Amino acid sequence: MVFRVFWKVSLCLGLALGASLSISASAQNAPTNEEILEAWLSSPHADSTREAFRHWDTEGEIPGTCAVCHSSTGIIDYLAAPQTMPGLIDHPVPIGTTVECSACHNDGAKGLSEVLFPNGTTVSTPNSSAICSVCHQGRSSSEQVEASVAEMGEDIVSAEIKFINIHYAAAASTQLGNTARGGYQYEGRNYVGPFAHVETLGTCVSCHNPHDTRVKLESCTTCHQGAADFRAIRTTPLDILGDGNTTAGIGVVISQLHDQLNAAIMTYSQEIGGGAIVYSGAAYPYFFNDLNADGTADPTETVFPNAYKSWTPRLLKAAYNYQFVSKDKGAFAHNAHYVIQLMIDSIESLSEVATVDATGFTRP
Repeated sequence: MVFRVFWKVSLCLGLALGASLSISASAQNAPTNEEILEAWLSSPHADSTREAFRHWDTEGEIPGTCAVCHSSTGIIDYLAAPQTMPGLIDHPVPIGTTVECSACHNDGAKGLSEVLFPNGTTVSTPNSSAICSVCHQGRSSSEQVEASVAEMGEDIVSAEIKFINIHYAAAASTQLGNTARGGYQYEGRNYVGPFAHVETLGTCVSCHNPHDTRVKLESCTTCHQGAADFRAIRTTPLDILGDGNTTAGIGVVISQLHDQLNAAIMTYSQEIGGGAIVYSGAAYPYFFNDLNADGTADPTETVFPNAYKSWTPRLLKAAYNYQFVSKDKGAFAHNAHYVIQLMIDSIESLSEVATVDATGFTRP
């Protein structure tokens, strides 16, 4: 397969920028078309060697269930029609594109102000964030998880239960919290809504460069002075883990809580579930039988025939939340309190029947 050559993309870029952005040649600090092209070429959106764009090479076309976010043709088709299903179109598209200029610079994207999410909610979204939210929302929600295990015993292993994959980089669902319900939300618990940052950092592109997708630390250190990296920024005075440390960066806290949830999942799987489980973020379907019960995802274990199939409803819910946090590497910035709530609730649920320590937490 031959992807579009870069000179053609460059021409597309010039046309799209002229039509959609109206960048003035005299505007101070405005990047040139060449600088924008260079930034885009360095981004994951432009990397035609990635699995995200090569997965369908053998088939020769991308199915409508995937085409919206994995091709420029798909997203343009999606935006040209009413949004009736989140991120889906009813037809395949040809292979051969990445997320090119035309994917974000088209009439449908320009007028987009509402985005449909997997939980069925349509959310009014700032124009500069709407196009990002179409693809960076994940593919499932609390509703899909609940429906998949409805009327099943919480701790009964069932071959009917399949792991539900949030998919990748669900930043918009994280940021919206209870509005999009991207994580599994336990009955009877309250969850925060959209995370409202400071006024000048209220959209995707106010933090992320729209063309290379990078975030510059300088956008944070005006307020969080002295921060050496993003994870070092503390956004709550609460002692989340109950260890007396209220100064560690919130990204560090979330990582530690994530590890505790992983340990709780492994304990439950052995004590209550159908056998030891282990997670690998690099291999589908992500959860596998831990054959030697050592807590490490060995290469011989992370193969599809060894996929974990001994699910209970309680284990599925906690594992779903574990992966939800895993797949959003910027969750600590997008909505720290939401993911903390999800993980604490998951640990506490597992602790109801397994030897899991859920004491000491301070839930936001």
